Amino acid sequence: MNKAIPSNPRPRVGLFVTCLVDLFRPSVGFSSLHLLEDAGCEVTVPEGQSCCGQPAYNLGEQEGARDLARMTIENFEEFDYVVAPSGSCAGMLKRHYPELFKDEPEWARRAKAFSDKVHELVSFLTDVMDIKSVDAQLKRRAAYHDACSGLRELGISSQPRTLLRTVKGLELSDLSDPQACCGFGGTFSINYGDISNAILEKKVADILGKEPDLLIGGDLGCLMNIEGKLKRMGAKVEVRHVAEVLAGDVARDKPAGGRKG
Repeated sequence: MNKAIPSNPRPRVGLFVTCLVDLFRPSVGFSSLHLLEDAGCEVTVPEGQSCCGQPAYNLGEQEGARDLARMTIENFEEFDYVVAPSGSCAGMLKRHYPELFKDEPEWARRAKAFSDKVHELVSFLTDVMDIKSVDAQLKRRAAYHDACSGLRELGISSQPRTLLRTVKGLELSDLSDPQACCGFGGTFSINYGDISNAILEKKVADILGKEPDLLIGGDLGCLMNIEGKLKRMGAKVEVRHVAEVLAGDVARDKPAGGRKG
């Protein structure tokens, strides 16, 4: 894969935080900010950002999704790159925004220009900023979960593993069926609860079979889904976003933000 090295030595990045990170795990946003700044980026978190529109899009609410897309594009157009710590949100921004405006030429042009700048966090660090290692340490036995959207829509697989293998003390293993879904799928888990739970049970059995004390992934929706099941089962497996691990922010209990020191 040819890596697109930025021409600007200090690229301006707009951090798309995502709804779940903002509401449930702000530490992921802070960890993402730290990683981007350590990579040499000038990072801004636009205050006007909201949902990427994926729930509305998946439910067929096209006009609502377009309204959110217009607002997102306007908030992030000024940046060299748009980065999200979520494969599903990044997939929505990058793959589906242009589809929303196929009948609106001016917005189609703006959506295409916007989508070309969108990247998932870890793939941005490796494929664009050419980061090969991180200065983090964590003595844990970990398993990695590949989220469906990042894996299938954006081709994210080797990138997180490349950086996680440089975390000192981390013993990383793949699941027996790494491409299997966790059953979340946003509104899928609500509309098809029984099917979702059956899929999740297989995923959790695969995780527990590896006997990790830590599960790592790149999409908070999947991680919250899996974490909920593990807790209901009484399993002692901690669940963390890859950004928290790479930034060295796992030593504390799901912090609201900021690293020590």
